[in-house]
Amino acid sequence: MFENLEQLIKTIRERKKSSPDQSYTNKLLNDKNLSVAKVKEEIGELIESVEKNSNKIHEAADVIYHLMVYLEANNIKIEDVMNELKKRQK
Repeated sequence: MFENLEQLIKTIRERKKSSPDQSYTNKLLNDKNLSVAKVKEEIGELIESVEKNSNKIHEAADVIYHLMVYLEANNIKIEDVMNELKKRQK
């Protein structure tokens, strides 16, 4: 199940090398203002979809994608985040 998340992270990292004209992900990686705006927008859409009980899975997927791109754009490795979560387990 988590293979998809690992593949997403790999794809995001590979897109750093592509052209912003050819890759939406690369465009987000290189425009931090756009990346922040998209994370905020997608979280708002997820909250709204939960409240309306519609399209929740689609919106949750958008949030995860944009959050992963935002983290990568800001040199926050998901591996470090996961290690931090592991430390918090009791």
